[in-house]
Amino acid sequence: MRARLLPLLVILMAGTLLALGFPLAVSLAAGQQQRVVVDRIDDSARFAALAQFVIDAESSGASGADERRGTLQRELARYQELYGIRVGIFYRDASARARSPGWWQLPETAEGQRAFEAALAGRRSHDPAQVWPWQTDGKLLVISPVVLDGDVVGVIATESPTDLMRGRILRGWLLIIGGLAAAMLVAFGAALRLTSWVLKPVRTLDAAAHGIATGRMNSRVAAAGGPPELQRLAVSFNEMADNVEEVLEQQRAFVADASHQLRNPLAALLLRIELLALELPEGNEEIASVRTEGKRLTQVLDDLLDLALAEHASAEISLTDIGALTAERVAAWRPYAEEKGVRLAATGLGAVTGWADPIALSSALDAVIDNALKFTPAGEEVEVSVAAAGHSVHVVVADRGPGLTEEELLRVGDRFWRSGRHQNVKGSGLGLSISRTLLAAGGGSLAYETNPPHGLRVTVAVPRTHPGTG
Repeated sequence: MRARLLPLLVILMAGTLLALGFPLAVSLAAGQQQRVVVDRIDDSARFAALAQFVIDAESSGASGADERRGTLQRELARYQELYGIRVGIFYRDASARARSPGWWQLPETAEGQRAFEAALAGRRSHDPAQVWPWQTDGKLLVISPVVLDGDVVGVIATESPTDLMRGRILRGWLLIIGGLAAAMLVAFGAALRLTSWVLKPVRTLDAAAHGIATGRMNSRVAAAGGPPELQRLAVSFNEMADNVEEVLEQQRAFVADASHQLRNPLAALLLRIELLALELPEGNEEIASVRTEGKRLTQVLDDLLDLALAEHASAEISLTDIGALTAERVAAWRPYAEEKGVRLAATGLGAVTGWADPIALSSALDAVIDNALKFTPAGEEVEVSVAAAGHSVHVVVADRGPGLTEEELLRVGDRFWRSGRHQNVKGSGLGLSISRTLLAAGGGSLAYETNPPHGLRVTVAVPRTHPGTG
C-alpha cells in the first residue's frame, strides 16, 4: 500500500509545486523584461526631447539647426557606444533622421512593423514579445513617438541586446528551481512521515489478522498512533478477535467435554455387549459387527479429544533436524510395512534443519505414513523424501495406492471426510485434520497432489526460519 500511496502523494505535491513555480518563472521573466522596457522608454523620452528641439529649429528656419543635429547625433553615438544599444530617430516614412550606428535600419519584421505603426499612432511600445533565456539572438525593440505641437513627426527606436536580461532571468529561474527542489525534498519527507503514520496501524492490523488466520488466536493490535479512524478499527478488531477466540474456546471445550463424557457410557455399553455375547453362539456375525462399530466409535471419540487438545495447545517450536526425525519415524513404521508387504523407502537429505514442534511433527508424519501404508497394496512402495525448498523444508510421502480424484483432492483433510471408495478401511476421517492443526500451530502445512501413474503425494512443510521473524 505504501508503494501506491507514496507516489500518489509525491505526484500531487510535485504538480502543486509546478503549478506555483511555472507562473512564478514566467512572471519573473516578464518583470525583468518590463524593467528593461521602462528604462528604454525613459531613454527614448530624453532623445525625443532633443529630436523635438532639432525638428522645431528646422521647421522654423532658426539658426543653429545643423549644430543641433550634430549634438543629437553625438548623443546617439555616445549612447550606443556606452550601452551597446542601437538607437535611431526616423521620419514617418521610416527614413533615418539620425541614428547610431549609421547603417542601422528599423527591423523589417512583423513585430517591428506593428510597433512602428503604433508609434505613428501616438502609442509607445509597452508590451514587446517576451525574450526567453534560450533565445541567444533575441533583441528587444522599443519604439516611441516624437510629438511636436500635438502631431507625431517621427519615431525614436531602440534595439537592445538581451544578454544581461537573459542572464538575470536564468539566475532567477535557477533560484526558483532550487527553491522548488528544496520544497520537494521537504514535501517528500513529509509524505514519508504521513504514509508511515497512516500505514503503521494498517501493517500492525495486517500482522495481527495474519496471526489469527494462521492459528495464533492471541494476536492483538495495540491501539496506539495513526488516525483516529484506524485506532477505532484496532479496538473493534481486538473486540472481534476476543469474541472469535471465546467462541472457538467454547467449541473446543464442548468437543472435549462431549468426547470425554461419551467414553464412559460407551465403555459400559461395550462391556454389556461382551456379556451378551457370552450367551450367544460363537461366531455370531451381528455381535462381531456391533463390536466393530463400537471400536470405531471409540476411535472417533479418541480422535475428537485429540483434535480438541491439538486446537487448544500452543506449539513449542524449536530448531529440529527434520532429516533425523523423519528417518526415525520411517524406521518405526518399517516393521508394519514389512508385515503388509509394502516397501518403505527413505530418500533425500540426511540432515536438514527446520523450525517445528518435534512432537507435533512426529504425530503428523505418523498419520501421513500410516495413511500411505493403509492404502498401498502389497508389493508396491511408499517413498518418504526430505528436501530443502526455498524457505521451507519438505517431507514428501508418496504412495502407490489408488489415489484420489481432482474433486476428492479438494476435500481431503476435512474433518470426518473419507472417500466413498474407502469406507471399508479403518479410520475416523480425523487423522489428517489433527495433523494439519498440529502443523499450523507451528507455521507448517500439509499439501496433497496426485502421484502419477497412480497414488497420492502428501507434502509436510515446515519453515526454515523462525515463524516469529517472518
